[in-house]
Amino acid sequence: MGGIVAAVRALGTINAGALAVGRWVGVLCMALMVGFILIQVFWRYILSNPLPWPEEAARFLMLWLMVVAPTALRRGGFVAIDMIQLVLPRVVGGLLMLVLSLLSLLVLVVAAKIGWDEVTGFSGRFKTSALYYPTGEGWEKMPRSWMMASLVVGLVMMVSVMVELILRQIAALGGAADRLPVIPETDTVGAE
Repeated sequence: MGGIVAAVRALGTINAGALAVGRWVGVLCMALMVGFILIQVFWRYILSNPLPWPEEAARFLMLWLMVVAPTALRRGGFVAIDMIQLVLPRVVGGLLMLVLSLLSLLVLVVAAKIGWDEVTGFSGRFKTSALYYPTGEGWEKMPRSWMMASLVVGLVMMVSVMVELILRQIAALGGAADRLPVIPETDTVGAE
């Protein structure tokens, strides 16, 4: 169990750092998204002259909010039905959770592969209709692959978190739960 506990500590440290960056990216995306929507509301309803880019920019930023989802996964923030696990003996309930976690990992890996195919495939070659970025030769339309990359980044982060959670479950089944580092809770208000 010593190797698994060491792996959990190492992966937990990596995940904690990556998820902290993801949360800050999420905060920035949310703030910019709200700003762009307010700009569009002002131009559309006050000046009666809607801009072409704010809605697409808000959609782009909303997709990048995916990088916050791994934090919710790591902290148990997703909806779960755990009453079956609670009525089973500890080892049987732990084994059930391990099997379900392995299935979840499989789904995440397949989803990440599908996301990567979207980024590198046919649809990733298209460009947005109203978003531009500066280059040395002027302004170019932003590739849609940059939007779809949010899914790949978020899903890869979720795979890493799920591996950590699976290792934690194995360590707990092996009796080493007390040697695992605690996953810190957020200091923001939330439901319990």
